[in-house]
Amino acid sequence: MSAISITQPDDWHLHLREGPMMESVLRDTAQRFARAIVMPNLKPSVVSVAHATDYHAKIKAALPSGMAFEPLMTLFLTDLTTVEEIEKASKSSIVHALKYYPAGATTNSDNGVTDFKHVYAVLDVMQKQGIPLLMHGEVTDSDIDIFDREAVFIERHLIPIIQKFPELKIVLEHITTCDAAEFVAQAPANVAATITPHHLLLNRNAIFAGGLNPHHYCLPILKREKHRNALTVAATSGDPKFFLGTDSAPHDRKSKETACGCAGIYSAHAAIELYAEAFDNAGALDRLEAFASFYGADFYGLPRNQGTVTLEKKSWEVPKEFQYQHGSVVPFRAGETVSWRISGTTQ
Repeated sequence: MSAISITQPDDWHLHLREGPMMESVLRDTAQRFARAIVMPNLKPSVVSVAHATDYHAKIKAALPSGMAFEPLMTLFLTDLTTVEEIEKASKSSIVHALKYYPAGATTNSDNGVTDFKHVYAVLDVMQKQGIPLLMHGEVTDSDIDIFDREAVFIERHLIPIIQKFPELKIVLEHITTCDAAEFVAQAPANVAATITPHHLLLNRNAIFAGGLNPHHYCLPILKREKHRNALTVAATSGDPKFFLGTDSAPHDRKSKETACGCAGIYSAHAAIELYAEAFDNAGALDRLEAFASFYGADFYGLPRNQGTVTLEKKSWEVPKEFQYQHGSVVPFRAGETVSWRISGTTQ
């Protein structure tokens, strides 16, 4: 196919940051997605409904004139999260999930959960209220190889949580391995997963192509080709447990190109186009719409969007960087081409 029209998609895992950077990157997401689950790992983290409400208002105020986009807010789960705050979240119209980070796992996650036993009471209330738990599925033990962290997390933490809270909605975010894909496919219907465009299009060789490439460094880290293939099979399978979540994560160029660079790949500028490329490569364009526009909304219990996005198979070159007030962001495929582009939208 040389063109395809799909129901306007949603992004079920997005980092918008704050301030000038948020104001700069927001347009890229709003041009492509009707809604997005917004991550809470700011400084300080979004741990209360009051903070989420304030952050929601800032996002809406920064939205370019004429654009319709709804941020779906999350709270950062910590050892100190209270049952009372979960009750507030369940009554809120803007908070749609809680996010679990292992302490120190990724950007601004130092106050993440140190032991699941500390949040059992909170998880029980979330289960009863139908509030999803979004999980960064890695262990952080220094003796566990970075390429094995996801598989160990599933065995050590995810399986026991599912057994203890069998009705808790869980999204294993940005899965990266065949282990995760196989586990989610066989798990109960209340367990789902998001898949990023970079994990569909790259394997770990990309980190070292032409030298050490910090703009291909993300967490969870890119894995072997066999895992990339397994993710492609899962994403294009038509299984409603797998849906779109970009994990688009902008960092200032200086923060990436340094001796201790930040983890994260910025893909919002071409997100749905990159997914179209991955699905086209797999001969599965006919399954893109469900993955991008239906399965996530259904899992979260939200209505499907009414607008459409039309994509055409026409290459375009990605800018080498995007400027914002205090610096620049280097996007995924910087200076290279993407084989699909948006040719029209309706709302």
